[in-house]
Amino acid sequence: MSVTEPQAATRCLAAHVAGLNATDLVPEERVLVARAVLDTVAVGVAARDEPAARLAVRRARAQGEGPCTLWTASGALHVREEEAAWANGVMAHVLDFDDVTSVMRGHPSVAMLPAVLALAEAEGLSVSDVTAAYVAGFEVIAALSAAMATPHYARGWHSTATIGAIGAAAACARLLRLDEMRVAHAIGLAVTQAAGTRASFGTMAKSVQAGNANLTGLRAARLAEIGFDAAPDALGGALGFAQLGGGGTLALPEARDARALLRHGLEVKKYPLCYATHRALDAVLDLRAAHGLALPDVEAVHVHASPGALAPLIHHRPTTGLDAKFSMEYAMAAALEDGALHLASFEDAAVRRPVLQAFLSHVTADEAVGALLPRWAEVTLRLKDGRVLSTRQDALRGGAEDPLSEGELLAKAAGCFAHGGGAATGAAALLSAFEDPHRAAGPALREALTGAVLEERI
Repeated sequence: MSVTEPQAATRCLAAHVAGLNATDLVPEERVLVARAVLDTVAVGVAARDEPAARLAVRRARAQGEGPCTLWTASGALHVREEEAAWANGVMAHVLDFDDVTSVMRGHPSVAMLPAVLALAEAEGLSVSDVTAAYVAGFEVIAALSAAMATPHYARGWHSTATIGAIGAAAACARLLRLDEMRVAHAIGLAVTQAAGTRASFGTMAKSVQAGNANLTGLRAARLAEIGFDAAPDALGGALGFAQLGGGGTLALPEARDARALLRHGLEVKKYPLCYATHRALDAVLDLRAAHGLALPDVEAVHVHASPGALAPLIHHRPTTGLDAKFSMEYAMAAALEDGALHLASFEDAAVRRPVLQAFLSHVTADEAVGALLPRWAEVTLRLKDGRVLSTRQDALRGGAEDPLSEGELLAKAAGCFAHGGGAATGAAALLSAFEDPHRAAGPALREALTGAVLEERI
């Protein structure tokens, strides 16, 4: 075994992860993690019948039985820990309904929680352990993201898959109580595997990249646990992650980035598609409701958005549910036609409705020039009767500054459980279980994943 000593950015983050104790956490952090668990698992359950989810479950089961639960709403399917981390990560991301944090330009919970929950279940660990691991992973994600996420994302990287994998490694290392040196090596081992491109948006590969982030993080922590080492500063050194993925060296403060979860928060989605559409969706739905409009009343829609806001929206004439999740044109057309966007809005048949396909060319969008923050979107409708209506949306409903109420979150989760064929009561049971730090995480998860799912439907 090499005795190479990690340095600089890697060591700074490793020291923070190794030194974080569950007793350091405040109640607000525990609440946010419990909500993240509920949202992530529920969205995974909802995806149970998606083609990518079916394939992921089939592959995981083919590798043999193990101690870890697949999120199929029955709680009856158990596989090996790496397979659970990967397959649950795929399932929880394929609907693009999982949470986001703006600093990352990506999805933190789906990149970490499937791995953390699988590992906690395999090791018999508690909800308190899961919470501390999540916070540690999130703070690593936040520190890396603040330093490099914007240029990294602009170069085409999928930060959920790349930065998320490093966060997952940190979270799993904290869960295993690795010392500072081994945490640093886990981070470095994650860097050797982290990959993902925005070219995959609108395909099954995007959710595979989320699954891979979990697999990478879990495997990196397990390798470090048994003695594998990595580059001295795989993050910030020459030829390190930051230089290759962000265009420069990485300078991190020596001080711990405490309370990053409270400072940046989680943005829980109201609509099951890319978050880059959500402000515009709130705006167009407000206009529709205030003026009693429907799609036949509208001649054209224009969305003017803050700089960089449209980058993920790469599909302009979508024909499938997956690519429609990355289309501003479809979001506007479906919102005006249906008055809402639900999981059913992204079935292929719904996307291909002739009335919506005909309207796609009537939607245009552009970005302002300037700083990325603050984010906003302005929607202008040109009506067939000659009127022009416009409104601007600044606050993101469901975002950190305007979070969903507990009732709204439970309603979303219950809808996800029902969509996946499970009992809606599983949502409340899961939230309650993960608000109790003394509960064993594995049994709490399995008890909540009960319902009417038949194993042969998987």
